Amino acid sequence: MNETGQWTAILLAGSRPGGDPFAEAYGERFKARIPIAGEAMIARMVRTLAAVDRIGRILILSQEPEAVVAGDLGWIADHPKVRLHVSGMGISRSIEAVAGRPEAPWPVLIATADHPLLLPADVDAFIDGVGDTDVAVAMVPARVLLAAYPENKRTWLRFRDGGFTGANLFALTGPAVAPALELWAGAEQDRKAARKLMMRFGPCLALRALTRTITLADALATAGRRLGFRVKPVLLDRAEAGIDVDKASDYDLVAGILAKREGQNSAG
Repeated sequence: MNETGQWTAILLAGSRPGGDPFAEAYGERFKARIPIAGEAMIARMVRTLAAVDRIGRILILSQEPEAVVAGDLGWIADHPKVRLHVSGMGISRSIEAVAGRPEAPWPVLIATADHPLLLPADVDAFIDGVGDTDVAVAMVPARVLLAAYPENKRTWLRFRDGGFTGANLFALTGPAVAPALELWAGAEQDRKAARKLMMRFGPCLALRALTRTITLADALATAGRRLGFRVKPVLLDRAEAGIDVDKASDYDLVAGILAKREGQNSAG
């Protein structure tokens, strides 16, 4: 824990090697800069994170952070909570290079720039749920998300207690997370392949996950014990916390939600 007791938020805003066709389809080099309902996705995320009192610093991690916040996003670089940092090769290695160092003191919250529906209340709820653990992962139950948006397509992890999707929020609370970052480095190419990822924790756990005879919390706890760190899920109860922008259908859905939300706010 740093001396202030506040969290460092690392906001991932990088681009894919060789260019990002999704970003280019919306006229941008960087996905983080894609405008949605009148404002760039990264601007919405910076406003959300900056509004959380327990976050003392926001470190924007990108191959070209100055370019990401250039032009009309220049206010981001000038924000008192924001720092810019050049990322290296791969997300996990880039996080490993700064987490726990002066640039990003513990505890660290990882977020992504492509999550414009996230609210400060979601981040607060996640931090409240972290507790005494090394790694925490924000998840939204399928029953919550599909009740609100039944047509939305997500990557579901299915366990005995139901299906879950990630909310693109992770907590790393201290040096004990090193094995988790090593695992992340090895699994980055398989992040959408649930079966391959589970096999990395051993055949018994993988079998229990695939046959849905273990709960999400027990699966994560077992995996963490095998690798030497404590890990838990934090379930968020707001459907929108589980919807990021990965494809055109996500963009259309999120744009509609934001337009409705902001229309209601202006009417109120």
